[in-house]
Amino acid sequence: TWWSEEMSLQKDNRNRAAPLPQPGRQRQRWDPVSANNHHCSFVCFSSRTLTPLALGVSRLTYVLYIQEPVRVGFGLSGRWRSDFLNGHIHIPVSHEAQEECLGMAVLDMMRLAKERGQSPVAIYNYTSYKSFLPRGMRTRIQEYNIVTRKRIRHRFRKFIRQFSECKATVFDLKLKYLMSLESLLPSLYSEHFQVTDSSAHKAIIVVMGNKGIQWQVLKSLLSDLFCFFVFFPLSASCLPTQLSATSFLTTKEREFHSLPEALSFVSLVDGYYRLVADAHHYLCKEVAPPRLLEGIQSYCHGPVSMEFTIGKLRRSGNHQGLYILRCSPRDYNKYFRLTHLGYESMVDYKHCQIVKTESGEYILSGAKKTFGSLKELLHRYQKEALRTDGYTFQFTKCCPPSAKEKSNLLVCRNNQGAELPLSPSLQKQNISQMVFHKIRKEDLVIKESLGQGTFTKIFCGVRQELGDYGEMHQIDVIVKILDKAHRNYSESFFEAASMMSQLSHKHLLLNYGVCVCGEENIMVQEYGKFGSLDTYLKKNKSCVNITWKLEVAKQLAWAMHYLEDKNLTHGNVCAKNVLLIREEDRKTGSLPFIKLSDPGISITVLPKDVLLERIPWVPPECIEDPHNLSQATDKWGFGTTLWEICSGGDKPLSTLDTTKKNLFYEDRHQLPAPKWTELANLINSCMDYEPSHRPSFRAVIRDLNSLFTPDYELLVESDMVPNRTRGFGFPWASESQEPAQFEERHLIFLKQLGKGNFGSVEMCRYDPLQDSTGEVVAVKKLQHSTAEHLRDFEREIEILKSLQHENIVKYKGVCYSAGRKNLRLIMEYLPYGSLRDYLMKNKDRFDSKKLLHYASQICKGMEYLGIKRYIHRDLATRNILVESEMRVKIGDFGLTKVLPQDKEYYTVREPGESPIFWYAPESLTANKFSVASDVWSFGVVLYELFTYSDKNCSPPAVPDSLISSLFGYRLPAPDNCPKEVSNS
Repeated sequence: TWWSEEMSLQKDNRNRAAPLPQPGRQRQRWDPVSANNHHCSFVCFSSRTLTPLALGVSRLTYVLYIQEPVRVGFGLSGRWRSDFLNGHIHIPVSHEAQEECLGMAVLDMMRLAKERGQSPVAIYNYTSYKSFLPRGMRTRIQEYNIVTRKRIRHRFRKFIRQFSECKATVFDLKLKYLMSLESLLPSLYSEHFQVTDSSAHKAIIVVMGNKGIQWQVLKSLLSDLFCFFVFFPLSASCLPTQLSATSFLTTKEREFHSLPEALSFVSLVDGYYRLVADAHHYLCKEVAPPRLLEGIQSYCHGPVSMEFTIGKLRRSGNHQGLYILRCSPRDYNKYFRLTHLGYESMVDYKHCQIVKTESGEYILSGAKKTFGSLKELLHRYQKEALRTDGYTFQFTKCCPPSAKEKSNLLVCRNNQGAELPLSPSLQKQNISQMVFHKIRKEDLVIKESLGQGTFTKIFCGVRQELGDYGEMHQIDVIVKILDKAHRNYSESFFEAASMMSQLSHKHLLLNYGVCVCGEENIMVQEYGKFGSLDTYLKKNKSCVNITWKLEVAKQLAWAMHYLEDKNLTHGNVCAKNVLLIREEDRKTGSLPFIKLSDPGISITVLPKDVLLERIPWVPPECIEDPHNLSQATDKWGFGTTLWEICSGGDKPLSTLDTTKKNLFYEDRHQLPAPKWTELANLINSCMDYEPSHRPSFRAVIRDLNSLFTPDYELLVESDMVPNRTRGFGFPWASESQEPAQFEERHLIFLKQLGKGNFGSVEMCRYDPLQDSTGEVVAVKKLQHSTAEHLRDFEREIEILKSLQHENIVKYKGVCYSAGRKNLRLIMEYLPYGSLRDYLMKNKDRFDSKKLLHYASQICKGMEYLGIKRYIHRDLATRNILVESEMRVKIGDFGLTKVLPQDKEYYTVREPGESPIFWYAPESLTANKFSVASDVWSFGVVLYELFTYSDKNCSPPAVPDSLISSLFGYRLPAPDNCPKEVSNS
């Protein structure tokens, strides 16, 4: 059934009466368009794509047509007979060929007699036997002498009378006719296409049902040398067992002489692929049968058997409301929706019939309403309950066709197993087992930091390896060290390293091995010179064009197709995990080249808060249950990554907190779509909320290739950038949860600036472009992330964020670790450090004027705090930072409090360490803090200024007995302190 329909659609999409081709003759009448002297290029496919491109034709003829004799009789055999009689098929000039043709004429006349209900002799008496012979042979017989012609006619009449009582059916006679024609012309199944290669050499591409695709370079007219490319036998029994995991994509570009010839070739290969490998795939829409496109849009399985349909429902769990849509195997205009009915521990299956009317509308049997499309009908009845035979049920969820699934739609296949066997290299070692190369720590030289991953610290380094002849090889590498705080993820860390070690593809990052040294777990990888893809896109927005982005997207899709082909899941596809290995060189025509890095820690072991942060890269089904990790996960991640590429490396939903991100999924929103409709449709199909509806990566590659058309050159960059003017489709989409969030991976540690009991301050470079041009910042983080400490730290950050004064340290932003469990405060970096240390180191360079200048700036900053009703509570030279020789700034707001609106003081109730030697008496006795207590602390700061923070004069060096007699006591005036200052 499928063969006859497929061949009629594949070979004659626009003209069903078109003849079959013959060697050396192009199928002009099959072409959907006509063009003169039109040249086009067609790129042939990879070995992995065309693996099942062959088929034993004789097997096909004998096996498939027994399923539907009527369709065969009026389909293929009629078309082949027409070609045979009208001379479209070249018949050899030989006695044996003539005998075979006469035998076929006998079969044909007997078939006609059976169909008309007459005897073969009656047909012979009023119809010339020569009308059943090819046109060329009729001419040759006519040229024979009269004796020879009578002898041939006598023999023909003898055979007709001899087989008059034959009991063979019409179908048997047609089948024998096809078998005889196949025996007469084995080359009948070949197609010949003239092409030109890149060196302007002419060649012929030959497509044969039983030998795959071949090509012959025409070095001379007498050349008979054939070179094989992308050649694999098409029958499943002949699939190459030597195909290993290291098979790479190989392409050969050939130019056809016209667009019709190119489309004819694609149509032929396209049909073979559906008949042998995947009944629901097409290479390009230009040659795809309309019936197939309609079926894909409606998730229709085609005319699959009842046994297959029931089996697939069972394998899918027989859930209530789950159904399969299939075409009728016998009636072209009928469809069936099959679902199961479970009652009283019994399982039954119910069919609902859909009919396509003569007007092209669709109607559900038993209903009155008609619909303009099959998809519209399905959507309408998906919301309604149906009742039949006393049972009420609902079609709520469609079970769509799967890529490369085995059914009766595939020919010459052994349908016993669900999947093809693994290649020998994967049979020898199970890829789920941990296998990797061990690297010694002494063979690694770790250099500067490249930033931080979610759970790792990343460095560039050099791997040293001794060669076979004693020479030392040095290779630049990336060194990933698992953070000691996350050692509980070491198993998942090594699983990722193991998987990448066992895979070999040109767009997957090479993993050299692992190193375990003490508490350090290290992964050593290939070095990516130009860094992560998202960073490169941000850095080079002005020079990255549409072609660049599409090429990178296609390369990533090929890497994902390789993993899909091996039934492997990456689980963390995103732009920051894609490394740019080679830049584009437009002078030489060199394209950019990317590689996908390892997935890192698997989402199946990550806590929920980390998963929520990874929205929208982690799909909705994995947010609900991380163990739903599947190949559909990678398709969703690819869609998000494609969105990143289009937007120039921007992060989607970056301004939303985890609660709003979760609502984004719950309300089933979509990311803002690019203006380019085809590209937007591709992104949305990858990010379909129903995992089974996401396309295979072969389909993704096809759709990406279809974007490379002459029309795309007319597009501008803005057509590719997502339209964010309308937000994300929900009211709070444009609200910024935190405008200055720093990514942890771009913070590169330089040195430690200070460390206290509760926190530490580090000097880091924030380098989002990964080119060492990032800004140097001060990063404050907690030593102990208890809930109480974190709450106080968040309050300090809110206070600093609200302050904007030239004498107060400038707030830059915050940085959260995975799951927001750790928080860092990012501030401006002041290179001269604390005023206390600066005074001690540069004592001889200060006079009273400069010291008073510092005091004035501190006073202005404290006045600003008072106006904002903030009490600093920790004013001291150690917490004042020096920006330059002429400017100081107040910092460290860890103890700062806000004055209540109805009071002029704040009473501290929580216990904690206090700088008592800078506290006012009322603060020590009654825990009361106010602007006045800050003024007291400022007085102590003045004392520190004019003693140059000398440790011998420092307040903490005053005897403890002073604490009990603080009232009435004044610090001694420094030697060079003006009297006005000491008396203040």
